[in-house]
Amino acid sequence: MNKVIRWSVFFVGLMIFSLGITMTINVQHLGIHPWDVLNVAMFEKVGLSIGSWAIIISGLLIAISWILDKRYIKLGTFFNAILIGVFVDVYMWLDFLPQASQTWVDIVLILVGIVIMGIGGGIYNAAGVGSGPRDGFMLSISDKTRLSVSWVRIITESLVLIIGLLLGGPVFVVTFIFTFIQSPIFQVTYEKFKGILEKLETNYNQKRAVS
Repeated sequence: MNKVIRWSVFFVGLMIFSLGITMTINVQHLGIHPWDVLNVAMFEKVGLSIGSWAIIISGLLIAISWILDKRYIKLGTFFNAILIGVFVDVYMWLDFLPQASQTWVDIVLILVGIVIMGIGGGIYNAAGVGSGPRDGFMLSISDKTRLSVSWVRIITESLVLIIGLLLGGPVFVVTFIFTFIQSPIFQVTYEKFKGILEKLETNYNQKRAVS
């Protein structure tokens, strides 16, 4: 039962996170997250789909993490790598989310998208079934280089942003403030849902012990 709940929360979190990504991509002229800048740039330069590039890049990160430190690779990591890309492509194909209007409404839309990403990210990480490909990659790099995770994140995302920019990806003001908005929301959601899941797990174990 515990595993069912955790995996259900994980998949719901991925769906919410992907929804937020798609919302920000729809108003990408304001700037999007560095990793999404790279995905969009590759889509525009090479083809395939934005979700496909998310999957390909995630796969490469998992391969590197596997070589450096397998501890951060779990079953959930593979589902994360595949499903976020799939969900983004499905949302874009369904075409039900608001499109850019080149007005102040776009600012509201991208802020809502960032908030949704923060909530979704907090939810699926709270499930504890595996780090995301990017998180696992940065944790493994941190372990090998002895640099803090914060510094590894800054360096990695800066390099990704530069590559995406050179390829013509959508970089603007929001790109540089993205993390400052998303991270606090992620943290609060993560702690809240982690506490809820731990409480449910404790109650379940107690009931099993009594029975």
